[in-house]
Amino acid sequence: MKFRKLAFVASEVPEAENALATLAERYGNVSPEEADVIVALGGDGLMLQTLHNQMGRNIPIYGMNRGSVGFLMNEFQEDTLLERLNAADITTLHPLRMTARSKDGRTHTALAINEVSLLRETFQAAKIKISVDGKVRMPELVCDGVLVATPAGSTAYNFSAQGPIIPIGAELLALTPISAFRPRRWRGALLPHKAEVRFEIQEADKRPVSAVADHTEVRDVVEVDICEEPKVKLLMMFDEGHSLDERILHEQFLH
Repeated sequence: MKFRKLAFVASEVPEAENALATLAERYGNVSPEEADVIVALGGDGLMLQTLHNQMGRNIPIYGMNRGSVGFLMNEFQEDTLLERLNAADITTLHPLRMTARSKDGRTHTALAINEVSLLRETFQAAKIKISVDGKVRMPELVCDGVLVATPAGSTAYNFSAQGPIIPIGAELLALTPISAFRPRRWRGALLPHKAEVRFEIQEADKRPVSAVADHTEVRDVVEVDICEEPKVKLLMMFDEGHSLDERILHEQFLH
């Protein structure tokens, strides 16, 4: 595939804005709607934001690191950008769909590329019932929270919560507790990527919980359903030899 029409987006930091100006002058800069490919200049936060903004368009996105965290980004170089784009590997991801019902009776939906997290809102621990594919697997998890992560998100919040790192092609989801109090030694579970997870909040008035799909938060939820959304494809580009699979494998051997 030959990429000729480039759209550049940048985070609001001087390094990224300067890079945008330099690259746009050198390679041209069209609107995202006209582009063959979008080049995101910043960190992982900008990459997630760009993926969300272009959700459903099936347009490949190539990130170059001009931020503080760049796990999802390629190395920044001004030269040979077109050659790098045309030689890059494309990874296809599917987001999670969150359907959350709040205490006021409203239903909220959102898509998550990394994870859907449930988090306690007050000093009291949350109590959450967990069902998978309609079967109750844990009647009560007492915790600070719990999350479901995609393979792409398994190295983010999930990993910080002691969850497993999942290779991109594994077709699995990570179900990981956050500071579990009871059962004390429960470390979570690996689920098939087609699994449907339901969280039901116990004592919701006394122990309020919020649900967060990447950066979309719903307060005071009583029930949250999570599943993979196969109809939505996200196309991320990585330089040859630096695919997301390779990065995830490398991450597991870091000290």
